[in-house]
Amino acid sequence: MTTVPFLDVASMARWVAHRGPEPVIRRLMDALEVDFARWPDLDKRPRIASHSRDGVIELMPTSDDVTYGFKFVNGHPRNPARGYQTVTAFGVLADVRNGYPTFLAEMTLLTALRTAATSALAARYLARAGSRTLALIGAGSQSEFQALGMRAALGITHLRVWDTDPGAQAKLARHARALGFEVHEATSGEDAVTGADVITTCTADKANATVLTHGMVFRLARPGVHVNAIGGDCPGKTELDPAILRGAEVFVEYEPQTRIEGEIQQTPDLVVTELWEVVAGRRDGRHGAPATAGPGDAFARHAGDRRTPDDATVTVFDSVGFAVEDWTALRLVRDDVPTGLLQHLDLVAEPEDPKDLYSLVLAAEQDDRADSRDALDRLMGLTGRGHVEALATARR
Repeated sequence: MTTVPFLDVASMARWVAHRGPEPVIRRLMDALEVDFARWPDLDKRPRIASHSRDGVIELMPTSDDVTYGFKFVNGHPRNPARGYQTVTAFGVLADVRNGYPTFLAEMTLLTALRTAATSALAARYLARAGSRTLALIGAGSQSEFQALGMRAALGITHLRVWDTDPGAQAKLARHARALGFEVHEATSGEDAVTGADVITTCTADKANATVLTHGMVFRLARPGVHVNAIGGDCPGKTELDPAILRGAEVFVEYEPQTRIEGEIQQTPDLVVTELWEVVAGRRDGRHGAPATAGPGDAFARHAGDRRTPDDATVTVFDSVGFAVEDWTALRLVRDDVPTGLLQHLDLVAEPEDPKDLYSLVLAAEQDDRADSRDALDRLMGLTGRGHVEALATARR
């Protein structure tokens, strides 16, 4: 019988606690770097989204020629007020050769880790060297992981945090200090970004909001600030003033999806760079290798419209989350988690004859009859055969 390894929430948390959240994020960042460098070899498509007035439920698939994966995830901004998580998720890996599932895991916690790792990977290539101060606008479920990711990538030591919910802001400040950060609890978004080297926006409201204005980025933050915008992740949900995008160099994960869901849904004609192009050395990032594509190369489109980021250039990573990141994270967990943390689920129907699925029903009927006989025998042993036979006669 084929069984599928399953990692539940408690076991995922134990694995992260044992390895350490920051080392896990660092390992995920390195694994993502490898997979982004082979981006053209992967099957990619925008996620499949089902929107409602309360939120969105999505499927996020991707594959190479060996392993297929998908994530089921929701986003319901009003959930915390009702006692639920804003985001919940699980993910599956499968063998491309036969389609059988090979691994199943919770991904609510893992999504926070991979989002932080993706932000960290982008910052590794796009933030200024020597960046030490991170402004966090939004102190919800992602915030601690984002801080750890930026420390892993850049050596961030100081946090400036702001949230419209004082309780969430106090929670983040408490956790961040325990993690060794110097924390300034800001009185406004403007206060938070003042002097920041990196700004992360991670709010949850499903609306076209302006969490970050042009003046906050170009006048209050340090010159050449890197903006890590991770809250805009569905149609009609944005965080940035469009003027920021027009004045910056903008990088995305997968342009067809980001055009629908990201900050650049506000600026349809804006030229952007996919992050994998920087990682693979085809485009310039602030720390990336120079582009090597020749004339006429498909990857050289719009090259004349781009500037090479320098220390004065504002960079924006317009991140909506992409299936490749989940696939990378699932594969890393599958290969690293101790077997003692796994359960094994009977998910694959495997009759002895692959063409005789009905035989499983017949076998179950036989098992039921055997179980009924066993139950009757146990009952007779407890109450006496005569009493059971009398009951049977009365029922007839």
